[in-house]
Amino acid sequence: MLKEFLERSEVTEVCELRGRFGIMAYHGGNLERTTDAVAEEVARRTGSSYYAVLQRAPLRHHLASTAFDPSQSEDLARFLGHVDVVMTIHGYGRRRLWRHLLLGGRNRALASHVATHLRRDLPRRYHVLDDLEAIPKELRGQHPRNPVNRPAAKGVQIELPPSIRWNVAEWGWSDHEGVSRTPAITRLIDSLSRAVLTWA
Repeated sequence: MLKEFLERSEVTEVCELRGRFGIMAYHGGNLERTTDAVAEEVARRTGSSYYAVLQRAPLRHHLASTAFDPSQSEDLARFLGHVDVVMTIHGYGRRRLWRHLLLGGRNRALASHVATHLRRDLPRRYHVLDDLEAIPKELRGQHPRNPVNRPAAKGVQIELPPSIRWNVAEWGWSDHEGVSRTPAITRLIDSLSRAVLTWA
């Protein structure tokens, strides 16, 4: 259960309440690497609220998104009660989708808005999918108990492929365990920040 998981010494829960737009990275730290770095900076730049669950190495335990139940965490409940809409940052890996960013979640207007920014701002080698039918079913973020869909206006779930998170020059994950940030991650953060700031 989530409550027991959050009590582990290798797990840190972060909740920073600011604006009514929320940014989440609850598979952060050593699990879906780089996702928390992206989420934290976008939240800071835009004055958004921020929620993260960070795992320290060597722990890499994947809890399904639907397991993140606000009844099991006071911080998660406070966060979801404070925000109106969210952006969740995840990492995934599929060989045939190695350079594809997937935009799921039930707020399809926000997904389209973010997709427009990403297509304009990211290098052309990356592809942005916001058509749910083109996204693998398990990565669409449509379950009502998924945190991306719990706020009143729901949100967008962004799945980042390994290709944008991996620093080839230093042979490690960008912004993780001393590895430098890649130019692509810088552009990603810039783009997501603009998308948040221009969302009505």
